[in-house]
Amino acid sequence: PNQVYVDLSSGAMTTVPRVSWDLGFYSGSEFRVALNSSVKMAVKQLDTNDISLVQEEDSSMLIGQGAGDATYVDGPAGLITTTAIGEVSANDADNKVYLINLGSNPATTPPAVGSDGSGVGTHRGWKKVRILKSGNDYKVQYADINATTHQEVTITKDAAYNFTFFSFVTNTTVSVEPQKNLWDLNFTTFVNVLGGTTPYYYADFVLTNLKGGAKAYQVMNTDFTYDNFTAANIVNANFTDNQTNIGSNWRSTSATGNNGIPVAQFVLRTDRFFVIKDPAGNVYKLKFTGGASETGERGYPTFQYALVQ
Repeated sequence: PNQVYVDLSSGAMTTVPRVSWDLGFYSGSEFRVALNSSVKMAVKQLDTNDISLVQEEDSSMLIGQGAGDATYVDGPAGLITTTAIGEVSANDADNKVYLINLGSNPATTPPAVGSDGSGVGTHRGWKKVRILKSGNDYKVQYADINATTHQEVTITKDAAYNFTFFSFVTNTTVSVEPQKNLWDLNFTTFVNVLGGTTPYYYADFVLTNLKGGAKAYQVMNTDFTYDNFTAANIVNANFTDNQTNIGSNWRSTSATGNNGIPVAQFVLRTDRFFVIKDPAGNVYKLKFTGGASETGERGYPTFQYALVQ
């Protein structure tokens, strides 16, 4: 049910329920709005800027395992220029209404051992939203899709954070990420895009704090072992602008069962480790040591790491 933000230099961890927020309003120079992909949210621009018009649910916006439209989700690499909601214009007339699929809750009952229940709960509903500029703030108009009136809130940028987060449930801003220079990794669920066209929902996914300046890359044990990797082996060109460079690469989710038939099971990949550069420029090596509980339930990652000297 949670996202966990990890700061390697201090060892601090921040745990946040995935359903506690819906939209993230970017604090940088651009006026961009991010979706909560951890709950399979999706958004579609409509052909109107009148939020009082009644809208209908759109089943093409539902995200699953290889279901949905990649244009309805944020670019998985994490570049702020690839949000599914377009950049907010200074000209109000250019800012259209968006239909938002709020995604799914976690399951209320435990899934079968080795299976994922993070996104198979009840649907969280639909909203319509229109986002405007108000000086250096965001002005957000939002409503249920069958409403002819709307609520309005002003969201203020805070340069200490990547985003200011807002919840449609509480109608308030909420605390989610630590300050942008105080976290490196986010253990979460995530909507990735396969082949550039197909959304695919992942559990046990790890993001790097790209917008705060953290980056990572993968090293196979055929090149170096975790133990013998030193500062001389760092390849700075491998720190690419992609928050999914760890992603799901550290684990698999099936094993060979009876009669050779695959069965759902967490499988740790022990043939690789990862190199992470934090916002301050410190470089760490990190290898995962587990990802399931003693009973096989997914969602219990463990890892070890060290500052690269």
